[in-house]
Amino acid sequence: MDHPGTAGPGRGVLAARRAAPGRPVAAWLRRTGSPRPPRGELAGPYRRQAASEWAAAARAWDSLGCPYEAALALHDTSDEAALRQALELFTGLGAPAAAQITRHKMRQLGIRSIPAGPRTATRAHPLGLTRREREVLELICAGHSNAEIAATLVLSTRTVDHHVSAVLAKLGAPSRSAAAAHAARLGLVGAAEDRQHRS
Repeated sequence: MDHPGTAGPGRGVLAARRAAPGRPVAAWLRRTGSPRPPRGELAGPYRRQAASEWAAAARAWDSLGCPYEAALALHDTSDEAALRQALELFTGLGAPAAAQITRHKMRQLGIRSIPAGPRTATRAHPLGLTRREREVLELICAGHSNAEIAATLVLSTRTVDHHVSAVLAKLGAPSRSAAAAHAARLGLVGAAEDRQHRS
């Protein structure tokens, strides 16, 4: 599984390894289905994983500042809620291989309505805006109200309200005008107009 955005293990992982060096092997023995028992004393999170105490292990990893390891602990269970939480953590951490393995496990267990994860275009966008959110942002920047955006995009006003809220949150903007200013600074506006002029 991938380990996102770090050059090596986090401080919490290192602390756990110093407390019981070489014991990550215990978690991986169990994860891979090896019949070989772990040797020696296990540090807190590893001990809980070896005892199949997935939620407690995840909390221990989380308290050490190790969200990836917390997600791995949750992944090791067959509990639907825990697997959904693991998938959400892996996705949020930018760990696509681990997220895909979790989805596969969920499908094997017969779990339904498994989130597919962000589309390629959404992942590629610097702020993670969906195609529809980009369209809404363009219209916000053009000074349109939610009702006008709804009419332009043939959506309900309520749906547009949700899109506007999502855009503001992703831009970290408290208002529409702040969102428009931020989008202009980042060079995110004008793409829709350029497309219209070319066609």
